[in-house]
Amino acid sequence: MELHPTAAAAGARLVALDAIGSTSAEALRLSRAGERGPLWLTAKSQSAGRGRRGRIWVSEPGNLYASLLLTVPSPPERLPELSLVTALAVHDAVSGRVPGLAGRVVLKWPNDLLIDRNKFAGILVEGEGAAVAIGIGVNCVHHPAQTEYPATDLATAGVRTSPESLFGALSGSMQVRLAQWDRGAGFAAIRADWLSRAAGIGKPIRVKADGGEVSGTFEGIDEAGRLVLRRPDGTMQTMAAGDVFMTAR
Repeated sequence: MELHPTAAAAGARLVALDAIGSTSAEALRLSRAGERGPLWLTAKSQSAGRGRRGRIWVSEPGNLYASLLLTVPSPPERLPELSLVTALAVHDAVSGRVPGLAGRVVLKWPNDLLIDRNKFAGILVEGEGAAVAIGIGVNCVHHPAQTEYPATDLATAGVRTSPESLFGALSGSMQVRLAQWDRGAGFAAIRADWLSRAAGIGKPIRVKADGGEVSGTFEGIDEAGRLVLRRPDGTMQTMAAGDVFMTAR
């Protein structure tokens, strides 16, 4: 693994591991020991990879597993925006692999990426004190079966890329997107870019959250990055978290 020159010039460093329980858990452990970042950690495999809402992230060799440790990257209330910032960075990195690929790769709120309507990448942002670990998993050559949302990998979708080359591109695009975000001051531009790549706007969706499941039309995201849902009775509902499922008309 090697950092993109843009990331290295911004002061980012890299620790590349063969195997670890979780790159994000290790990043947060290092922060407790005094590490302030920006620091990337990558691993060829993880034994305790995790996704949102306590899910296991299957982490066999061949895919990309990376976490970025940041310290006080923004005011606390703006930290949820990092999911959208990171999704754009992954989109940039993946779309640059093959000409014309950008149209097949879309963003699913709040932090998943789809290719040909199937999930191939996910993001988990975790905070601890002043530290934030941004975990990124990209299915390059294999994907889990029997998932709640249909999954795929880039090779299955006809995209040949290695974790090493994808990480190099990602470390650069992430630095560019963080600079655009500017600790939250540039979120309006991030929001516009995210919406232009979003899946399902104007279409019916289901959203599963801790309080149950709701259905409606996906109207977009508001100025804080929350999902805006138009319910069947015409009322608008905003949601800060949840799992989105596209619904066929």
